[in-house]
Amino acid sequence: MNELETMQVIKIISKPQKVWSRKEVLSKPSPIPMKNGIYAWFFKSTPPLVPVKDCLVFENKILLYAGISPKNNTSTQNLRKRITTHFRGNAEGSTLRLTLGTLLYEKSGYELRRVGSGKRKTLTHLGEQWLDNWMDDNAYVIWVEHDKPWTIEKDVLRYFSLPLNIQDNEHHPFSKVLSNIRTTAKRKAEQAPIANEDNQQRTM
Repeated sequence: MNELETMQVIKIISKPQKVWSRKEVLSKPSPIPMKNGIYAWFFKSTPPLVPVKDCLVFENKILLYAGISPKNNTSTQNLRKRITTHFRGNAEGSTLRLTLGTLLYEKSGYELRRVGSGKRKTLTHLGEQWLDNWMDDNAYVIWVEHDKPWTIEKDVLRYFSLPLNIQDNEHHPFSKVLSNIRTTAKRKAEQAPIANEDNQQRTM
């Protein structure tokens, strides 16, 4: 991908025509194409600890995270599948939900837990529902179609300040901090008993 094409994608992310809310994204028919591309997440409210000094601001919403779908030419994922998973999946299947859930724990009271057979880690049913509601109020997304998004992902991470990204974002000062926060949450979940979701309560 040449530099001109890269800058065209970055320009669209920098000045989007519209940012889409959770309600809009999950409506039917879905506005998201079943195509390859890159997506970027803007937030009206910032989770605790997240540094935003150098982040892009658009219509009072702050760009904090970007991702691609699919991750390579063998994956069957696409923009619609991946963005939908982030908006209504769980922390096991969505790195964004895992990050938001761990950062918002003191506010939500729902920590990462082992569920089911114990192999999966989520915020539990009530915790994921709490995060759904938080995202309803605060999370917005845009997308840019691109046949091979994996060829531009690192360029986007270098161009924007994206504190919620970890992979290939080692240059960001918050990357290591966030990685440690998530690792601690996972370790704590491993040490705790499997959550009984029938009798689930907030931990705070």
